[in-house]
Amino acid sequence: MNLNIAGQTDKGLIRPNNEDDFFVDPKQGILAVADGMGGHASGEIASKMAVDVLRDYFQKASEGNAPLIASCYNENYSDATNQLCSAIQLANRAIHEAAKSNPQLHGMGTTLAAIMIQGRQLSIAHVGDSRIYLVRAGEIEQLTDDHTLVYEQVKHDLITKEEAERSTIRHVLTRALGIAPFVDVDLDEMTLAEGDVLILCSDGLSGMISDRDILLMATSLDNPSIACQELINMANMKGGKDNITVVAGYLARKRRFASVLKFFRWFRR
Repeated sequence: MNLNIAGQTDKGLIRPNNEDDFFVDPKQGILAVADGMGGHASGEIASKMAVDVLRDYFQKASEGNAPLIASCYNENYSDATNQLCSAIQLANRAIHEAAKSNPQLHGMGTTLAAIMIQGRQLSIAHVGDSRIYLVRAGEIEQLTDDHTLVYEQVKHDLITKEEAERSTIRHVLTRALGIAPFVDVDLDEMTLAEGDVLILCSDGLSGMISDRDILLMATSLDNPSIACQELINMANMKGGKDNITVVAGYLARKRRFASVLKFFRWFRR
């Protein structure tokens, strides 16, 4: 399946520095977004560490030198999904140990949302409130749950989703990389279809524009690089209150018309 990937990040209009980071590897079909947190620029250190560990792990995996971590192995999922989980656990451990060893980095952490596409198989792993969306047949679906206090309230029917979006504590995380020696990673898998669009983003995007805005932009454009830039522009037009990172993966449709034309030319011989 032909996959077209792009990613962009922007510090927004308010924040003095960018604590987001992202990673794309078209060859292995890996897309990831990280949103760091912590004072003294440690948020950007945490997000960069997460992305670097993920990249290094899958570089070693391509060489056959990246074993799965037994403590997070789940037999219900494929090796690809368990590899994502292992990479995230290693990133969590690295960030946690760095924060413990350096007082200036105390309390740093990051979200991490990552996917791996192998053929039609989609592997999903995430921690925090960076989101993964699937756009399919004119509809948008959020594939990840936000690990936040307000989302826990929504799940227990204490508040509505609309009330959660207006809440003053909507960005308070219940889970992040680097806070503890081990982190619970949400995993999932699904089968993709041609024409699907995958959008990964930090809450600097999802907190500024609606899911419908994301859907309209993803379906009106067929270039992931332009889609990422336009989504960032939309978030900045709404105020750009946070760093904004977007990664997009477009699964191309088969060119059926070209195949029919090729057959017609062959038939006329």
